[in-house]
Amino acid sequence: MESKIEVLSTVNVQYSPDLYKVVDALNRTLKHNNLMFGLALDKEDPEKAVFTIYKT
Repeated sequence: MESKIEVLSTVNVQYSPDLYKVVDALNRTLKHNNLMFGLALDKEDPEKAVFTIYKT
């Protein structure tokens, strides 16, 4: 079975140490709606994070 993941939206936000908690809560709450959320540090600016919404 092949899984296709589609990027719905990507936004750069100010990094906060607790930001991962929001992403974790979104993933736990909305996984049944075929949504997945990602968070990564911006490679060019360590004070920014990249927040991505995926459809699975």
